Amino acid sequence: MADNVSDELKSSALFYHRNPRPGKLEIQPTKPLGNQRDLALAYTPGVAIACEAIAADPDQAAELTARQNLVAVVTNGTAVLGLGAIGPLASKPVMEGKAVLFKKFAGIDVFDIEIEELNVDRMVDVIAALEPTFGGINLEDIKAPECFDVEDKLKARMNIPVFHDDQHGTAIIVASAVLNALEIGGKKLSEIKVVTSGAGAAALATLNLLVTLGVPREHIWVTDIEGVVYKGRNTLMDRWKEVYAQETDKRTLAEVIEGADVVIGLSAAGVIKPEMLKSMAPNPLIMALANPTPEIMPELAREARPDALICTGRSDFPNQVNNVLCFPYIFRGALDVGASTINEEMKGAAVRAIAALAREAPSDVVARAYGGEARPFGADSLIPSPFDPRLILRIAPAVAKAAMESGVARRPVADLDAYAESLGRFVFRSGFIMKPLFAAAKASPRRVAYAEGEDERVLRAVQAVVEDKLARPTLIGRPAVIEARLKRFGLSLAAGRDFDLINPEDDPRYRDYVQTFVEIAGRKGITPDAARTLVRTNATVIGSIALMRGDVDALLCGLEGRFRSNLRHISDIVGLAPGHQQLAAMSLMITSKGPYFLADTHVRPDPTAEEIAEMTISCANHVKRFGITPKAALLSHSDYGSGDTDSAKKMRAALARVREMAPDLEVDGEMAADTALSQMIRDRVYPGAALKGEANLLVMPNLDAANIAFQFVRILADALPVGPILIGPSKPVHILTPSVTARGIVNLTAVAVVEAQSG
Repeated sequence: MADNVSDELKSSALFYHRNPRPGKLEIQPTKPLGNQRDLALAYTPGVAIACEAIAADPDQAAELTARQNLVAVVTNGTAVLGLGAIGPLASKPVMEGKAVLFKKFAGIDVFDIEIEELNVDRMVDVIAALEPTFGGINLEDIKAPECFDVEDKLKARMNIPVFHDDQHGTAIIVASAVLNALEIGGKKLSEIKVVTSGAGAAALATLNLLVTLGVPREHIWVTDIEGVVYKGRNTLMDRWKEVYAQETDKRTLAEVIEGADVVIGLSAAGVIKPEMLKSMAPNPLIMALANPTPEIMPELAREARPDALICTGRSDFPNQVNNVLCFPYIFRGALDVGASTINEEMKGAAVRAIAALAREAPSDVVARAYGGEARPFGADSLIPSPFDPRLILRIAPAVAKAAMESGVARRPVADLDAYAESLGRFVFRSGFIMKPLFAAAKASPRRVAYAEGEDERVLRAVQAVVEDKLARPTLIGRPAVIEARLKRFGLSLAAGRDFDLINPEDDPRYRDYVQTFVEIAGRKGITPDAARTLVRTNATVIGSIALMRGDVDALLCGLEGRFRSNLRHISDIVGLAPGHQQLAAMSLMITSKGPYFLADTHVRPDPTAEEIAEMTISCANHVKRFGITPKAALLSHSDYGSGDTDSAKKMRAALARVREMAPDLEVDGEMAADTALSQMIRDRVYPGAALKGEANLLVMPNLDAANIAFQFVRILADALPVGPILIGPSKPVHILTPSVTARGIVNLTAVAVVEAQSG
């Protein structure tokens, strides 16, 4: 797999894993240790009380320890996706990555455990002995057929969920796609013919699940590297394949695929040929899931069978089969009801929940998150996007309910509706908040200019932008300097091929830019002489003029010069969008507790109530671009009239104006910051508050408060800032801060591209 990526990406991946500290995980305490009494409660003598309680009643471990939210991701490194048998130590970065996905998507803590063991029974002994530590076991990257034995033996010995994701995660998503494809094609599970290319763990688990759902075993044909699995075959056979052996004289995939309704590829690149597809049944489902190159590329499959429904394992095509669609949420539901296993009923519930979500009308939030394109259920949306925020809200309750109904839940949930509502706390807390914008940007890239095109951070960011196909960059800078620095930093970019250039010292558009500048800003104190100088020397001016002339679609600037001076040039040249009286800045802070939007962090020193109202509505509209429903809080030292300072009165007046201008916006104030972030505190202070849950858009009374809050959150909460996002210019333009990283520039590029798409 590593041979398919660029040298720069390899270097970046190693840097990412090394810095600022090795690896991707750390352990954090969840209780305070602020004084001697805390220490006495956390450890001796207080800890003995908890130990005695568990000794008397083992079920108390779920209430007194982290066990019920702790999963082990276990491997022996014998079948690492795309890398093969690289061994347990080399597989550790993958297992850490899996742990991150559990945490980010479903709030589940993970210890990754890499075992140096090939013997099945010894591996089972090691894992089974860990049961007191964990609430569940996720087996990962263990080769077939050993993986079947390991899972079966562990399930027999352990009283907690054991789930081999390589098998069952893939099976659940494939089965969901099959259900929806049959609905579109008007076919029944009991009547279809299914063929596989591949007979590994995922393929056999998929077939087992399809049989459970209603596909007759005799309708299933399995092929592998030796050809058809048939009765009497001795080569590369085992008891799991034998279940699907057919009485037949057919020996090749090309022979058995004739008349098939579904072909499932879990094998290798190029195995399925276009001519094979022509013999399949009408409206076939073609699942070419090998990565990174599928068994047949979608365009070839479409050419051979225009009536086909197509899924791949790749994110750059519709209908991506990605295990992250289900495994975090299956474990979430299982852990929350104390399930002793993940049984067929729970897997079936997950299948049906995923299929049903794909059939739901796309919500406005999801549509906005993915570039405004609300794909209805159909050929290109058989399964939901892996980053649909509703996944946890559908899958976890379905799994929990199935666990309770099948009798494996030790701690049943009394109110499933309340449980489902509680899962909202995980939505958009994943740290993947930028993913929808990246997806939207890649779907329709725009031209983005970078004023400081010679800066190392910009060049490294542009390398990522080009590789991810987010935008067509335009660098403002001297060609010789840019070329020399690209070589120095080991970047593979080339002018003309990967990016365009505006050379301040010698650009053929110079006279036209000067003329445009005078026309736009001549009445703002810009003389022709001043225009000629600035168009040679000021990159923000050059980029702004390029933006207004339509040479680019968006601009990022500000690494050089002060924020205020860059803002003045943007105000003079780019101007304001209709309905805006003044520019403002909003900063997204991605924290471990979720995303928070702060305004106005950089522009307006002391906005009026009218300006705060306008800014709040504009910021709320921008929050929606991230696929998030804004919940706005107008902040003050005062809580609902408890103080009468000028700033408190201002925020009260702003609230009245916001409600008048945008009656559908969920907003309240004036309120203190802790009141905004806690429903419990708000209920004490003012039970009738219009704002419900936790605010995500925090509007400050002045620049001092907003910028201080921004800096505190960035440093103390170790938050990742995105922005500042400039609100109100007539075209997409953003001013970078001196502390911005290459990653921050990439994030803001995606923001700018999505803005440009809607402009």
